[in-house]
Formats: sequence, C-alpha cells, structure tokens
Amino acid sequence: MLPTLANILLSVLIVSVISFIGALTLLSKFIKFDKMMFWFVSFAAGAMLSAAFFDLLPEAVEAGGDLPIFAYVFLGMALFFLVEKLLYWHHCHHGSCHSHHGHMHKGMKPVGLLNLIGDGVHNFLDGAIIASSYLVNPQLGVVTTIAVILHEIPQEIGDFSILIYAGFSKGKALFFNFLSALTAILGAVVAYFFAGAVETAEPVMLAMAAGGFIYIAAADLIPELHHDQDYPKALIQLVWFALGAFIIYLVSTFFVA
Repeated sequence: MLPTLANILLSVLIVSVISFIGALTLLSKFIKFDKMMFWFVSFAAGAMLSAAFFDLLPEAVEAGGDLPIFAYVFLGMALFFLVEKLLYWHHCHHGSCHSHHGHMHKGMKPVGLLNLIGDGVHNFLDGAIIASSYLVNPQLGVVTTIAVILHEIPQEIGDFSILIYAGFSKGKALFFNFLSALTAILGAVVAYFFAGAVETAEPVMLAMAAGGFIYIAAADLIPELHHDQDYPKALIQLVWFALGAFIIYLVSTFFVA
C-alpha cells in the first residue's frame, strides 16, 4: 500500500511544480510583461472558458448521472459573484475602493482571489483523479499524470497572468499560485483514503469550478479587454484568446482520458 501512496504523492508533487511554468515564461528577460499584459490576459480568458466548456463540464455531465449539473454551474457562478461583491465591499469599506472600469488599474483586484479559489478546486480534483487512477492501475496513474501535466502547462501560464493583472507582485503571484497548486496533494490524499466520498462529490465540484471559471472570464477578464479597441492590439488579443482556448481544447480532446 505504501508504494502506491508514495507514487501518488510523487506524481501530484510533480504536477504542482508545474505552477512555476508561468513564472519561467513571464519572468524571462526577453518578455516585457507590462507591455504584453493584455495579451496574456486574453490567453487566460480563452484558456479558462475552454477549460470550463471542454474539460470540466463534460467530465461533470459524464460523472453526474441524474444530477442537475447545470444548476450547480449556475450556483458556482452565483457564489463567485457573491464572493467578488463581498471583496469589493471590503476594499471600499477600508478606503481602497477603485472603479472596475478603465484600463488595468494597479490596485489589487478581487479577480486574483477568485482565480485562486477556482484553481484550487480544480487542482484538488486533479489530485483526486490521479490518486483514483493509481488505485485502479499504476500504468493508468502514470498516463493520467502525464495528461494532467499537459493540461496544466497552458492553464498555469494563464493563472499566473491573472494574478499579475490582479495586482500581485511577481513573487506573491508565484507563491500563491504554488499554494493553489498544492491543493492537488490534498485531493490525492483525500481520494486515497476516502475514495467513495470523493467520487460522490466530484460532479458537483467540477460543475461549480466550471461556473467559477466562466464567471471570472466573462465578468472580469473579457470586459477589461474591451477597453483597448486599437486595431492592431485588438487583433493580437483575439489571436491570444483563440490560442489559449485552442490549446486547452486540444489537450482536453486528445490527451485527457
């Protein structure tokens, strides 16, 4: 039993380390991140919507049976809306309120915390899926780990971009993104010891995570992109949005079992 648990934890730790890929990409001296902010946010918006519609929702529907999956998607969106409102109220109450409209503000934006919550749930489920696969068959566990890694690389680039956009310093973005990634370890441990409970809750968690991703992309990221309508920049944004969506779709369709 112990070797199986050790293999699970090693695989999930490797997946968690992928959270650093965004930093390695965006901290490169060849990339002027401030000037490319809209491009990376466009990529993140496309990746989040693609993950919701081509990854999380299909898995939730398949695993949910007769459960009202789309009601849970709506619930996820409503909860993220509520959390964001509370965060805005908290910021305004403490005198740090700023308008949501206009170009990229330097103040902290609630979308950063929302993304950490949504991604934390997603990573928890990834860890649970890896553990469940190992419990079925070690070879299946390895294949599933590789599939999750392929899926996480573009996702983590988008996540890191959102945290920077939300006002996190690069160091804090790296730290909190890694903490969010570590929820995969928690998911793996819970799935290993309580496989039945995780299997029951998984469709609901998938649906609510999808609702959270849809809310973040549609309510926070895409409206911000509309503030810059300059033709060359708008076209570049569209390309990066499509790239983020296509990469997640490609991995979800051809690599994720």
